[in-house]
Formats: sequence, structure tokens, C-alpha cells
Amino acid sequence: MAITGKISREVEIKCHRHLVFELYKHRPHDSSLVHPEKVEACHLISGQWGVPGAVIQWHYYHDGKKETAKEIIEEVDDELHKIVFKVIEGDILEVYNSFTFILTTKDVGDKRFVIWTIEFEKANASIPDPTSYLDLVCEIAGKMDSHFLK
Repeated sequence: MAITGKISREVEIKCHRHLVFELYKHRPHDSSLVHPEKVEACHLISGQWGVPGAVIQWHYYHDGKKETAKEIIEEVDDELHKIVFKVIEGDILEVYNSFTFILTTKDVGDKRFVIWTIEFEKANASIPDPTSYLDLVCEIAGKMDSHFLK
């Protein structure tokens, strides 16, 4: 029986949320400028930045070791500020059968938030929820202010 799950976290930011959305849509490779200690590189393998079907290769640091992930953009919703990245290759899939990152942003009153959601299927019941990957993307989101508000 498949063990699926979904975890999510909001990160409050001061910069305009559309800047974060646009970075991940059109310039995800700039995330290496936002947090070079966590993101080494991001390359477009096929397609166009910000267009469903595009394939992106990430080189990043997770739990102290270098990892890679190849993702396909499944959905881009400009109105909802939402991008869905499905992992199709890489270290994550050695532990999880399926893995999807979902980025959304929202305003609540005068506050702005980046929301990362991870949907996953565990290879077996002993695998922990991927909170360390959620920590990673949220840590990068937390660095957006210093990047955009220089």
C-alpha cells in the first residue's frame, strides 16, 4: 500500500511576493545568488523557463551533502502565483516514489507569504516525512528579502 503525504509551511517575507514567484518562474537559476550555500546551480534542460513541460536540473546541498534533482514544471498559474515542480530524477527519488514541490504566494492583510508544499509517496513506512526538504526550500525563501531588498 502506498504511503502518501503532504506537508506545507508558510514563510513571511517583506519583499513583494510577485518577485519570488517571478524568480522561480523565469530565473530559478538566480536562487543560487539568493542562497549559494544551499543552491549550487540550476539549469534548463529542455523547454522554456516558466512554461509547463520545461525540465530543470538542480544541484543543491541537503543535510550537508550535494544532491541533484531533475524536475518538470507541471503547472504555472499566474493568477494564483503557483508553480508545480514534479521531481522526475535525482537523489530524492532514491527514498520517495514520487515527490512534488508546489510554490504559492499570498498576501494576508499587510503581510506577504511564500508557501511551499511538498506532496510525496514514501517507498516504505519507515521513511520519514520529508521535513528536511521543506526546511531547505523555506530557508531559501527566508533569504529572498536580503536578495531583493538590497
